[in-house]
Amino acid sequence: MQDERAVREVVVVGGGSAGWMVAAALAQVLEGRVRIQLVESDEIGTVGVGEATIPQMRLFNGALGIDEHEFLRATQGTYKLGIEFVDWGQRGERYLHSFGSVGQDLGLVPFHHYWLKMQRQGGARPLGHYCLNTVAALAARFAPQARAPGLPTLDTAYAYHFDAGLYARYLRHYSEARGVLRTEGRIADVQLRAGDGHVQALQLADGRRIEGELFIDCSGFAGLLIERALHTGYDDWSHWLPCDRAVAVPCEHRAAPQPYTRASARGAGWQWRIPLQHRIGNGQVFSSRHLSEDEATAQLLATLDGPALAEPRALRFVTGKRRKLWHRNVVAVGLASGFLEPLESTSLYLVQASISRLLQFFPTRDFEPLNTAEHNRQADAEFERVRDFIILHYHLTRRDDTPFWNHVRTMEVPDSLREKLALFGATGRLFRAPQDIFSEPSWLQVAVGQGLVPQAHQPLADVLSHDEVAFFLGNIEQGVARHAAAMPLHADYLAAHCRAA
Repeated sequence: MQDERAVREVVVVGGGSAGWMVAAALAQVLEGRVRIQLVESDEIGTVGVGEATIPQMRLFNGALGIDEHEFLRATQGTYKLGIEFVDWGQRGERYLHSFGSVGQDLGLVPFHHYWLKMQRQGGARPLGHYCLNTVAALAARFAPQARAPGLPTLDTAYAYHFDAGLYARYLRHYSEARGVLRTEGRIADVQLRAGDGHVQALQLADGRRIEGELFIDCSGFAGLLIERALHTGYDDWSHWLPCDRAVAVPCEHRAAPQPYTRASARGAGWQWRIPLQHRIGNGQVFSSRHLSEDEATAQLLATLDGPALAEPRALRFVTGKRRKLWHRNVVAVGLASGFLEPLESTSLYLVQASISRLLQFFPTRDFEPLNTAEHNRQADAEFERVRDFIILHYHLTRRDDTPFWNHVRTMEVPDSLREKLALFGATGRLFRAPQDIFSEPSWLQVAVGQGLVPQAHQPLADVLSHDEVAFFLGNIEQGVARHAAAMPLHADYLAAHCRAA
C-alpha cells in the first residue's frame, strides 16, 4: 500500500539536456509510481553547448540501459580520453589532463612520488608518458580495453563528445516511451500556495494550469521557479572566475575527429574545441572587462578548423550558484542551479549529480527540512570542489602577457584551494576531499602540467634505490606505449562500431 505522504506528481520545468535527463532518470527509477510531466516551449531555445563529458556520463547512460553504440550513432558522438590544455602555463606549453590513472601505485606510495624522486635526478620522462590515455589520445587511438600481446588487459577510462541537442531528443523519446508526458507551452505565471509559499501550479500563456507536488527547475539561466518565483538568492563567484561571456559556433571537419577535447588559452579567456562525427563544436569563453564580444567573435572565427556552419551565438552568464539548490518544493538542476564554465566538461556531470542526489533524498509531501538541508549541504560542497578545480587552472598560470592573465595569476583564491596547493607544493601529497569529483591524478596532471612541481616527495619512496625506481618507471612507460600502439585508430573504431548516419 502506498504511503499517503508519497509524492505522486512531479513537474519538470524546461527541456534541453538537463530537463530530459531528469525525466528519463525519474521514469526509469520510479517505474510509473509517480506521474511525471515535462513542460517546455519551442519558443525558448536551449544553451546547447555542453557537448563534452567526463567518464561518469557512462554510468548515467548505463543506469538507463542505453546501448553505447546506438547512443553515439544517434548523437553524432565520439570518444574522449581527456582534455588538452594549450598555452595555460606559458605560451607554447601544452599538456593533457587525461582520465584514469597515471602510472601505478606501489604499496602505500602513490606513483607520482617515485616520479618526483626520479624527476629531480633527471631520470624521469614527462608525466604523460606514464599515462595510457595521454599516449593513446595523442596518437589518435581508442578502444574500451587495451590489449597488448603478453600484457594484462586494461580497461580504458573514457567519456564522450556528442551533440547536446540530439541527446535531448534521444532522451525525450526514451522518456515518453516510459510514460513521461510532455506539455508544450510558455509559462506565464507561477502560483504559490498560501501559508507555506510552495509552488502550487504553473499558469501557461494559453490559460492551461499545470499542478504538481514536486517541481524540478530546469529552466536554464532564468531560474524561473528557484529564483523568479522563490527568490532564493545567488552566490556570485566572478571575483575568482571573471569570465562572463561566451561565443559559440560549429564548423566543418577537415580531419578525422580526435579522441580528446582541446582548451586553448587566449588573451582574455580560452577557446574550446569539441570534435563530433559531423562537425566540430567551438566556443570562446572570455571576460567582457578585458575583451569585447566583437573581438572575441573575430578571434574565434579566425581560428576555426573549417568553414563555420552557423552564425556565432553569444551567451552571458555570472559564475556562481543558487544559495539553495532545493528550496521549499523546488529543486534546481542544470543552469537553473548555477553556472561554472565548461573548462573541465562538468556541465552535464553536475546535472547527473543533481539527479543522483535528488533520488537519494527523494522527499515525501512533508518536505522534511532536515532532508532538504543535508541535500543542499552536499550540493554546495560539490559545487565548491568543482569551482576550486577550475580556479586551479587560472591561478597556476605563469603568463603575464595580458591584464587578464596578470589578474587571475595574482588574485586571492578560496582557502580550500590555497591550503591544498600549499600542501602539494611542499610535500607532493594530494588528498581527495569529500564531494570532490576530481581524483588525485586529475589534480596532479593539472598542477604539474602548469608548472607546479613539488619541492619534496614522500620519504617512503626512498625505500627503493635509484636503479629500482628507474626500472619501475621504465616498465610502466614501455607497457603504456605497447598498450596504446595495440589500439585501433579512433576514426577506425568509430567507423566499425558507431558511425552516425
